[in-house]
Amino acid sequence: MEKKDYIRIVDLVKSYRDNHVLRGVNMVVDRGVTNVIIGGSGAGKTVLLKHVIGLEKPDSGHVIVDGADITVMNDVELEDIRRKFGMVFQFGALFDSMSLFDNVAFPLREHLNLRPGELRERVMKMLGLLGLEDAWDRFPGDLSGGMRKRGGVARALIMEPDILIYDEPTTGLDPLAARNVDRLIAETAERFRVTSLVITHDMATCYGVGQRVSLLHQGVIQISGSIDDLAASDDPVVRQFLASSGVKAGEVESLLPV
Repeated sequence: MEKKDYIRIVDLVKSYRDNHVLRGVNMVVDRGVTNVIIGGSGAGKTVLLKHVIGLEKPDSGHVIVDGADITVMNDVELEDIRRKFGMVFQFGALFDSMSLFDNVAFPLREHLNLRPGELRERVMKMLGLLGLEDAWDRFPGDLSGGMRKRGGVARALIMEPDILIYDEPTTGLDPLAARNVDRLIAETAERFRVTSLVITHDMATCYGVGQRVSLLHQGVIQISGSIDDLAASDDPVVRQFLASSGVKAGEVESLLPV
């Protein structure tokens, strides 16, 4: 039987001098679902993400990815593990000097030795799946915000990762654009059958896409579970966070464009 958890984080501790960022994080990222890590500014979300993909070493604790403890791996072993991940950054983070085609092709050229025809076939197929085939020769500056975001997803998916990570995907977007990004996250998870990990402070995104949610507060996971588990919690920290977000679960659909 396939294990349910794709990533397991155990007693993770990380400090920078006197700044205790992670104070014993325990959580799982479930396989095949959309996992959300929610938390306010300074909660430690970015530091936790860096540990998940092996860019940081903890002071103590473990990060288990698909059964392997990455905290004890060397750089070569970590490089293999990182190929399991695809990263979607804020605003898509495409290279301005490259066409959309070359942006999506970039990971293939870096990691694989494909014939030009095979490379073109793979890139154009991915662009087609995301509705971008007619924009293949355009540069990021000529694309709408939504197209740039889909371009970032195409680049993240081109190496066929097992897990797709979205780092604050709705930051800086207006509410309608943010909800369109949420829809893209949900559609991508369903179409490509990837495990998704969404790092965000946007409670509307959490309500919109989260199947498993973990609230990171002052360096520890305050609660993990379903949206319903969060809503039903009587933990004062959880209650305060939900109240301060200003968004209720039933209000998210009203923000979506018709």
